[in-house]
Amino acid sequence: MLSEIVEIFENYGFETEIIAASIRHPMHVLNAALIGVDIVTMPFDVLEKLFKHPMTDIGIKKFSQDWENYIKKIKS
Repeated sequence: MLSEIVEIFENYGFETEIIAASIRHPMHVLNAALIGVDIVTMPFDVLEKLFKHPMTDIGIKKFSQDWENYIKKIKS
């Protein structure tokens, strides 16, 4: 497991970078980062999914509406 590899390398002070190859899901990218993996390789569609999330889109839309309302308010 990646977590064990990270722990072993840290325990012995090995100077290296750990690569997780061929990650297939955005949550696996997150998990790899959380345990200390230095580099991940992934298909482009997984990379795109890291930047797109329904809640992010909803948040951006809400923020934009609030901003427009604020601008209208201060102009009146």
